[in-house]
Amino acid sequence: MVKEINEIAERLKGLREACGYSKEKLAQELGLDLKTYTDYEENGENVPISVIYEIANKFGVDFTEIITGVKAKLDTYHVVKKDAGRSIRRFPGYHFEDLAFRYAGKIMQPLMVTLEPSDDVPEPVTHPGQEFNYVIEGTVCVTFDDKELILEAGDSVYFNPTHPHGQHAVGDKTAKFLTVIVE
Repeated sequence: MVKEINEIAERLKGLREACGYSKEKLAQELGLDLKTYTDYEENGENVPISVIYEIANKFGVDFTEIITGVKAKLDTYHVVKKDAGRSIRRFPGYHFEDLAFRYAGKIMQPLMVTLEPSDDVPEPVTHPGQEFNYVIEGTVCVTFDDKELILEAGDSVYFNPTHPHGQHAVGDKTAKFLTVIVE
């Protein structure tokens, strides 16, 4: 059991360092005194689940990944509505620095896509990897495996693009979204 706890502590330390945080900065943002956080990270003793959960959410890493050391696999898609908050079973709308940590060196250039309103359903496309879209303005309809997902400003979708998919603006306003494709 002690071995498992120490492995969790090693993952917490590795995540903190990869995201460019000092122990002092992370402890402060978590509302912990430095000694308490240092004990968690260095000794791996009695790290509260709540602290692991907060760290996972902070850096956009799946909670179970820190506990088990196994990266979460995305089989279908996850949609996050702008006011939904985070969940240990749901991928959050990643910030680019979170994606950079999670997929170090494998991110294609983020692209800003502008879509004019259209009733035409786009030709479905596929490509390897995983795709993240974050809607900035307007309303975007993402077609995915013959489903239609309606996303408004502040919503995001994260999916496996080896399945046929496409996006188009719905409504009467131009839509803009950021897209990041991970190899």
